[in-house]
Amino acid sequence: MANETTTKNAPAAGAKPPMLRISELEVYYGAIHALKGLSLEVHEGEIVTLIGANGAGKSTTLRTISGLIAPRDGSIEFEGKNIAGTGAHEIVRAGISQVPEGRRIFADMTVLENLELGAFTRSDKDGIAADMEMVFARFPRLKERIAQQAGTLSGGEQQMLAMGRALMSRPRLLLLDEPSMGLAPLLIKEIFSIIVDINKTGTTILLVEQNANMALSIANRAYVLETGRITLAGAAKELAASEDVRKAYLGG
Repeated sequence: MANETTTKNAPAAGAKPPMLRISELEVYYGAIHALKGLSLEVHEGEIVTLIGANGAGKSTTLRTISGLIAPRDGSIEFEGKNIAGTGAHEIVRAGISQVPEGRRIFADMTVLENLELGAFTRSDKDGIAADMEMVFARFPRLKERIAQQAGTLSGGEQQMLAMGRALMSRPRLLLLDEPSMGLAPLLIKEIFSIIVDINKTGTTILLVEQNANMALSIANRAYVLETGRITLAGAAKELAASEDVRKAYLGG
């Protein structure tokens, strides 16, 4: 695959600064160099997807943005403020929430308790109640199972719960890490339809996904990550039509 990063369809000069700007990010796991000078941008209102093979550094990128990993070098600017190395709870307060790979719901707690934990940074009771109803309107199955232990939900329901929990912090930027993992094809379509709906109601989304076909079908722009480096960037439709991308990630 080509190693040159294309910048076609990047926002025009003079446009509003990006909501999220990552510059020259360097991340290590011990002696392992996981991210090597990674740079990307996400503009308000977009769905941006990060695709790549297992071990490319996709989840590491999200975990670094959300404060779970401290970078060795580089900057992460969110709405103009450098948040690199900031504590995860402060990043949630700043307006970023993550739906982690594998869902990571609290299995021994009820659906309601999981959702309440999503609002742990908030004290506006009326707003929390309104957002709880919004989550139940978006995920009716969660309301049906409000008192059920989360660990007894199906995989698709757990993914819905993880997304609902993240939305309870009222994020402006939602990080989604492999939301289709382990789900049946029909459920994958439903989850991706919900992601589009969440975006349409005003939440900006950075999506990490191994199902490159689905990710590129809903994204505005995309980045291809290979062994810690961005190798391609551009409009999602253009990357979906790229022969290099099709051969490497789209089964064709």
